[in-house]
Amino acid sequence: MKLSVRALAISLSLLWGLAFLFVAFANYIWPSYGRAFLDLVSSIYPGYKPVGTLGSVIVGTLYALLDGVVTGAILAWLYNSFSD
Repeated sequence: MKLSVRALAISLSLLWGLAFLFVAFANYIWPSYGRAFLDLVSSIYPGYKPVGTLGSVIVGTLYALLDGVVTGAILAWLYNSFSD
């Protein structure tokens, strides 16, 4: 059985993007919430700073969506390559 690269890429993108959006927005409302997680993510995503503004929430979410698409596509491609 082969995985759909497109379906896994979109699914993982939405999952990671929404998870990040939830944590970042909660941090926007309660500044101490998820601070260690956002500091970790800021070390991975260039240009993202967890400063607690609405702009940083949007930038981080866009990075997370892109990261999810790439990771999902790579995972599906690897699975399909090794499942033959």
